[in-house]
Amino acid sequence: MRRRPLLLIVVAAALPGLHACRDASVAPAAAPASQPAGKRRIALVMKTLTSPFFVEMEKGARRAEAELGIELLVKTAAQETSIEQQIAIIDQLTRAKVDAIVIAPGDSYRLIPGLRKAQQAGIAIVNVDNRLDPEASRKEGLGTVPFISVDNRKGVYGAAKYLAEGLRQPTQAAIIEGIRSASNAEDRKQGALQAFAENKLVSVVASESANWKIDDAHEVARKLFTEHPRIKLLVCANDMMALGAIRYLQQAKIRGVKVAGYDALDEARQAMREGWMAASVDQQAAQQGFMGVAYAARLLKGDKLPADTLLETKLITAKDLAPAAK
Repeated sequence: MRRRPLLLIVVAAALPGLHACRDASVAPAAAPASQPAGKRRIALVMKTLTSPFFVEMEKGARRAEAELGIELLVKTAAQETSIEQQIAIIDQLTRAKVDAIVIAPGDSYRLIPGLRKAQQAGIAIVNVDNRLDPEASRKEGLGTVPFISVDNRKGVYGAAKYLAEGLRQPTQAAIIEGIRSASNAEDRKQGALQAFAENKLVSVVASESANWKIDDAHEVARKLFTEHPRIKLLVCANDMMALGAIRYLQQAKIRGVKVAGYDALDEARQAMREGWMAASVDQQAAQQGFMGVAYAARLLKGDKLPADTLLETKLITAKDLAPAAK
């Protein structure tokens, strides 16, 4: 039976509608008049809701809201490259005098000054997903901020190593990176490079950024496979970019490329079932959201927390998935 191509364009078209339902504005906001006395306001600031990863993170944060009895404010930028909008959101929340901010920063450096101001105003800060740069934080005077994430380098190392298993002849590989000023993007790139370097049959011929975006990855894949048509291994730093690359491979009718992503989204799992993706990495998005809010609530109680909390990742391949329903 002929395989049905993935309807990847649906991912890009449908998800912005989710974002429209969230408050991404940067105008000053006051606490609601109906706010219950003593109820703490904790803001979760994410990069975007155009990625299912952050949709899952919000679900985890909402679970913490229900269990802990706090008020959760969810703020997002329009897209993962909208760093100035994230900076403005932090400023808005500082002026609104929220009790805590849980930040998944789009950039590891540029948000630090605004977060320092928030911290100096008495707002508790928790960092999730992408690490704020420690040296830049120290220079800017940002105090200790608990960090919750995964070992991104280790996660991608396992995925890239899986792609390279069983090779019998020299093979070309490429990497599609996230935003280069983001710590997790660099960690994932280095994990892939480490795994490929350990296999003498693999040569990395290109590494390009697609800024975490599905459409950017489509164009980057077009460039990579035009310049290097013998690429057989492709590591993408998130699933959205992997899906964008796969869309190009489908359109160009290129088969035989083993693609790995990162996030283990439902769309990526479907791509595995259909034979277009070899692997992805589950980094527990919902649990990161839950723990970020829970840590913020604990900070407000005066609890001492570990500097780093790293959740386990899990390599997901087609053999781990149940067959698609007929």
